[in-house]
Amino acid sequence: MRLSVPGPRSLAGQLFAMQAVLIAVVVAGYALFSYVSDRSQAEEAARRQARAVARSVADSPSVLAATRTADPSAELQPYALKVMRDTEVDFITIMDPRGIRWTHPDPDQIGQTFQGHTEKALRGQTFTETYTGTLGPSVRAVTPIQDGPRVVGLVSAGIRVEEITQRVQDQLTALLGVAAGALVLGAVGTYVINARLRRHTHGMNAAELSRMHDYHQAALHAVREGLLMLDGQYRVALINDGGRELLGVAGDVVGRSVAALGLPAPLTGALLASEPRVDEVHLTASRVLVINTSPVSGGERRGTVVTLRDVTELQSLMGELDSERGFTQALRSQAHEAANRLHTVVSLIELGRAEEAVEFATAELELAQALTDQVVAAVSEPVLAALLLGKTAQANERGVELMVSEDSSLDDGLLPESLPARDLVTILGNLIDNAVDAAQGSVRARVTVAAYTRASDDTPELVLRVSDTGPGVDPEHAEAVFQRGFSTKPAGPGGRGLGLALVRQTSQRHGGSLTVAGADGGGAEFEVRLPLREPETVAGGVPSGAPAARGAGGDA
Repeated sequence: MRLSVPGPRSLAGQLFAMQAVLIAVVVAGYALFSYVSDRSQAEEAARRQARAVARSVADSPSVLAATRTADPSAELQPYALKVMRDTEVDFITIMDPRGIRWTHPDPDQIGQTFQGHTEKALRGQTFTETYTGTLGPSVRAVTPIQDGPRVVGLVSAGIRVEEITQRVQDQLTALLGVAAGALVLGAVGTYVINARLRRHTHGMNAAELSRMHDYHQAALHAVREGLLMLDGQYRVALINDGGRELLGVAGDVVGRSVAALGLPAPLTGALLASEPRVDEVHLTASRVLVINTSPVSGGERRGTVVTLRDVTELQSLMGELDSERGFTQALRSQAHEAANRLHTVVSLIELGRAEEAVEFATAELELAQALTDQVVAAVSEPVLAALLLGKTAQANERGVELMVSEDSSLDDGLLPESLPARDLVTILGNLIDNAVDAAQGSVRARVTVAAYTRASDDTPELVLRVSDTGPGVDPEHAEAVFQRGFSTKPAGPGGRGLGLALVRQTSQRHGGSLTVAGADGGGAEFEVRLPLREPETVAGGVPSGAPAARGAGGDA
């Protein structure tokens, strides 16, 4: 035979059992206390009743007169029996000073000696006692019958202890009935409350809830992704370490409204939205975040669960990948063109026109070298120079002429460590991509890039300016173009409206500014100004050396 060991009771079951036992103990204790208290009160009441009856009989003139007769029992026995019935006592015994009974409920006991103490009564005192007589244990009172100062008889009135016990038992029965009703009512109420608790705790016991809490806390601190839980009023109910880091919030934010966290307006709007959000890209002061929101409902809106993923590095890698892909396409096109030129040179040599072949090849080399010399002379910073050369080739493939302005001058080693070249690639690469997109298809499509330093308020600053010959920017949209999601072009597979938002994010992180205006020859002109100093802190409290993100480019 296999014995089954019952599993641990659920928390609701444990509470129900504990509350039921508690109610039973309280009711039993109260019943016991009431029994002892009621018995004591019943005995005291019996003493008072016996004393009152005995004094009433002793003070009766007819009783005093009967004690003077030759046969007191003849008059006192009927009188005592009548008073017993009227006062509901068990016996009234009237006796002479020697204790010889004149009355008794049992006529055979008349003439016998009273069983009990009479000394105090013979001295003129009234007293009570519990004594076992001919009727069994009883609570009795003994008082003298006085004719002036002389004691001429004694009166004893009593109630049997059995009768007192019966009275207490009747009261106890009623008390137990009330206690049983209270126990049943308490049990029903406890069951209803614990049934509700069982639904909320899903039938788990205390150990399981404690273990779940430990897992919950461990998971919150271990998960690198951000987790944010909002209640029905869009107040922060829970946030893990990753969420604090990604959102850039510090201190105790639990209980605060999302609108009071100081987050960017688009991100705040996404968190306050009632509909779910799936893989939305948002920018903070220093990061690119992907957020997902899911409402929590159980018949009514209870809150929102928000997950946050940091894709700053991923976005940077995607931007670099797009740039490399563009460079590859440009190299493929240039290789194709080089093959055509090489075939031309070979053909000229085969035709016996060696001098023309040399002249044709030399002209192509001089054109490529002139472009390289122009860029390197203007911008000797190697990373930016390489970026400009690559973007020039890309622009040429798309029919757009990319020029570096004559006033450009950026020496190598000029940039401080707080302004890494990677961030400049993010800024300039996105601006050039947007400008090429805008200029493509226009008459004499051209993009002009200027990069130089100048002093402003005794603080040197780097100026990056990109202008195009495209349709320009509507003055009404001068601020909106920097918001994530704004674009004047159709949405692509990776989405639009991220490039200029990243440019402004990077500029503000380094304490700089980004503006847009109309170009002299038409089109738009974007200008970024970055201070060339070591800033103590930047917007959002993020160190200036924090990693920057690159956009995919061309998505303004």
